[in-house]
Amino acid sequence: MRKFNLKDAAAKRMKNPESDPWEHESTGNSEPEKNSMIRGLRTVWRTDVGLVRKSNQDAVITGNGLAGVADGMGGHNGGEIASGGLRDGLLRETKDREPELTLMSELVKKINLELWEQQEHDATLTGMGTTLTLLWPTDREILIAQVGDSRAYLLRGGEMRQVTADHSLVADMVRRGVLTEEQAACHPMRNYITRAVGTEDTIEVDLYNEGRMQGDRWLVCSDGLYGQMSRAELQELASIEDESEAADRLLQKALDNGGKDNITLILMTDCIGDVSEKNETESTNSDAAQGQEA
Repeated sequence: MRKFNLKDAAAKRMKNPESDPWEHESTGNSEPEKNSMIRGLRTVWRTDVGLVRKSNQDAVITGNGLAGVADGMGGHNGGEIASGGLRDGLLRETKDREPELTLMSELVKKINLELWEQQEHDATLTGMGTTLTLLWPTDREILIAQVGDSRAYLLRGGEMRQVTADHSLVADMVRRGVLTEEQAACHPMRNYITRAVGTEDTIEVDLYNEGRMQGDRWLVCSDGLYGQMSRAELQELASIEDESEAADRLLQKALDNGGKDNITLILMTDCIGDVSEKNETESTNSDAAQGQEA
């Protein structure tokens, strides 16, 4: 079984240390930095094809203050085109714009129509689509847009909570009391999603907002991660203090447990208190300097 080399990963981080934590977040591109600062959230991500799939149809979305995961589906290369198209469209549309919930929904709907029209004109792309779990932080809140069964979890005070709700057949059955969560985890229809970006000309986007707290740990991931381990394992590994080690351990666990799907995850630690303290110190120093000049 293939192993993810944690020692090599650590060595690479030593050779390429993270940038100063107070630098502005990176602007989007097709190969974003795996370690970055996004509006006061220390961020790392990993993606892997897994042990069964021939290609990786997941897409990581970072840049313009965004952090998200898109899990593509459909045809020989339709899933990769859908998830990549969604990523590129979001980076295009959010450039020089401030985070806002209604805007998130409008942009996802716009790109959804673009993907739908693309497959309408190309029969080889028929049936393509992608999930989306997208975080767009403000100074005080985490704004979230959700379509499909990729997930956002919040770890706060030693407890992990799934913030988003899956759009899937088994999730609907759990909500109706037909299945337990344990039954849903091994149900033969567990991968059947009921909503995806690009599969219809219109789409409903679930929106959430969560207040920020210093020390919060966010996990955004595709089902290739959470579907390969128990909730207890997911929480234990995502809680590891060092984000890079936690990300490496999560990926390795998913591979060790079978790696049956593409695996993608983003881990974010909220440093908002540190940011506020630094800004306050800089403001005080600036005021003092101006007083001396006067």
